[in-house]
Amino acid sequence: MKPHDHISPEPEMIQSLHAIGLLDNPEYAQFSALTGGVSSDIWKVDTDRQTYCVKRALAKLKVQADWFAPVERNKYEVCWYRFANQYVPGSAPKILAHDERMMLFAMEFLEPSTYKLWKTELLEGRVDPIYAGWMGGTLGKIHAKAANDPSVKDLFPPNEIFHAIRLEPYLEATALEHPDLKDTLFSLSKRTRETSLTLIHGDVSPKNILLGPKGVVILDAECACLGDPAFDLAFCLNHFLLKCIWDPTNRGALLSCFEAMVVSYLDQITWEDPNHLEFRTATLLPGLFLARVDGKSPVEYITKEVDKNKIRRCARSLLSNPASKLIDVAQAWKKEL
Repeated sequence: MKPHDHISPEPEMIQSLHAIGLLDNPEYAQFSALTGGVSSDIWKVDTDRQTYCVKRALAKLKVQADWFAPVERNKYEVCWYRFANQYVPGSAPKILAHDERMMLFAMEFLEPSTYKLWKTELLEGRVDPIYAGWMGGTLGKIHAKAANDPSVKDLFPPNEIFHAIRLEPYLEATALEHPDLKDTLFSLSKRTRETSLTLIHGDVSPKNILLGPKGVVILDAECACLGDPAFDLAFCLNHFLLKCIWDPTNRGALLSCFEAMVVSYLDQITWEDPNHLEFRTATLLPGLFLARVDGKSPVEYITKEVDKNKIRRCARSLLSNPASKLIDVAQAWKKEL
């Protein structure tokens, strides 16, 4: 393999990859910076032996607002990948090595021609409820296995990191824009923070899900912690509702995705009464819905104020008059549209 003319990551990363045995000579490797995330630096590395990805957590996220999070989340992401693969093989990338001092890890590279990014598929109009069913079933199985595995409590932290990277920037920051809903939104944040039933991913979004030949592969688990599984379910369902604005011709299919994920997920619940989990999901979802226009991480494809106002009206109504069933949340949004 010939030396490459290329951009390189910082020297500390090069030294780490060399120390863990993944990089012999940087001059004979090609580094490609990968885009899409705001919370970490991610590189594709091509060497004469293999191709892999490297991910290093950032203390300050790459967004306009001041948004900070502990870099220790990197090691919990590694733990989540290993746990998910143990119980649902292939549901997460394989970990090749982890440098806890540098808070970076290397994982297998999944070829984009074989593993399609779900967000891209949805935004380009390829909407198939089968994938939503796969996702719901996979997520439910991981939650169920973790809820019944006592070792999980020793591997994962209380959810202070989860609060910093999810509850504060989504629910609590949104409350500042809607003072009349402050008590409601902070109450949802408190309930979610205090509910620790199983291992959760914390960022179950189509941007973090690959559609592979044998099922879904879930990425970006740096929010992983013990928490409320209703958050994972609500966080993903939220995207089907949001994309009804982006792609009105596929609204029916997107709402079918919503239903398919709900049905397949609820079928896996063994650790509590499914009605209790559905209630928490249905009451949390409007808060997350509103947060994607008025929180610290607004969704990038909804830019028109008229569309944002549709979301605000529907979300505010559901926050003021909560629904107990997820189908009622979907119907309220369908009515608004």
